[in-house]
Amino acid sequence: MKEEAKSDIDQEPILSTYYYTSILAHESLPRALANHLSMKLSNASLPSGTLYDLFLGVLTDDEEILKCVVYDIMAVRERDPACISYVHCFLNFKGFLACQAHRMAHKLWSQNRKILALLIQNRVSEVFAVDIHPGAKIGRGILFDHATGVVIGETAVIGDNVSILHNVTLGGTGKICGDRHPKIGDGVLIGAGTCVLGNVKIGDGAKIGAGSVVLKDIPARTTAVGNPARLIGGKENPYRLDKIPSLTMDHTSHISEWSNYVI
Repeated sequence: MKEEAKSDIDQEPILSTYYYTSILAHESLPRALANHLSMKLSNASLPSGTLYDLFLGVLTDDEEILKCVVYDIMAVRERDPACISYVHCFLNFKGFLACQAHRMAHKLWSQNRKILALLIQNRVSEVFAVDIHPGAKIGRGILFDHATGVVIGETAVIGDNVSILHNVTLGGTGKICGDRHPKIGDGVLIGAGTCVLGNVKIGDGAKIGAGSVVLKDIPARTTAVGNPARLIGGKENPYRLDKIPSLTMDHTSHISEWSNYVI
């Protein structure tokens, strides 16, 4: 990332101060991310310094969260054709930033610091137009593409290498309490404007077409479209599914190195 930042400054010197304070001045990825998120989410009632200390503490204390950050930025760079660089993702992709802020809030939620977690959720919703309840569990390698209007409920669970487009709701039906939100498997793709409602399971590798409303379980490696969603793939009606990109061993071999340095 530092090399990309220097290259960008050569092309656009007007960005030098912004790139320096956001990336080049920091010795590690945790410090750069804590700083960037704190600047984005701070307001008069929630100073950036307070948020910086909070976020850096979470990133320093929880190695798993930091690994997820690395998987996420690599996933965006690999799967989103609009992403031209790691710097572009880190500075400008609000889906990536909202996901990382959620990881901080979820950690606080799990520590029973729920009031603070909900405050961060509120700020993320106001700043990024992404509303993820801090109780929701999210895996690695997540791509929130465009991200505007994404809503994810408290008991939702999202697996690894999932891609979710804008205006997607993973919500409840309003008819039950408790465990009431969707469970999304690994490698799932959810198209724009889709609603997945209730404690339903979306199997690994499934695809859901844009604008669909899903109220029932979707089997693994099938495609569902429509309102209500209907299957157009699977054993009874074979339909070729493109391989969903995932992080390979080559990509993950330097995870620990990413944890210590801004690349």
